[in-house]
Amino acid sequence: MNRTAIREKAFKLIYSLEIQKQENLKEQIDLYFESENIENIEAKEYIEDAVLGIEKNKQEIVGLIEKNLKSDWKIDRISKIDLAILKLAIYEIKYKDIPFKVVINEAVELAKKYGEDSSKNFVNGILASIVNK
Repeated sequence: MNRTAIREKAFKLIYSLEIQKQENLKEQIDLYFESENIENIEAKEYIEDAVLGIEKNKQEIVGLIEKNLKSDWKIDRISKIDLAILKLAIYEIKYKDIPFKVVINEAVELAKKYGEDSSKNFVNGILASIVNK
C-alpha cells in the first residue's frame, strides 16, 4: 500500500469520526482496521498517528483553519469532507516531516475525488494561506 492509498484510508477514518463524534478513538481506530482489513504495519502506524495527532492538536489545527477563512465564513459552514481533508493536511504540514507541496497536492486530489466541485480550490486556498504565513 503506497503513501497516497494510506493517506486516503486515514482521511476516510477522520471523516467518519467527524460525523460520528466518537469518544474512544483507539477503539474506533482498531474497528476501522478490522473493517477495512488493514494489516500493513506502516499503514496502521500512519493512520493511528494521524488520528491521535489531530485529536491532540485539535485546537491549534482548528484555529489555523478559522484564521484562514474569509471573514464572513465560520468553520461549521465547511463540509465535513473538506474539514477532514484540511485537518489531515494541516497535521502533516505542522507536525510531520512531509514537504508541504506534497501534502497540498495530495489534499487537493482527495478534494477532487470526494468533495464538491469547489472543494479543490477551497482546500488549496486554505492550505496555501497557512503555508504562506
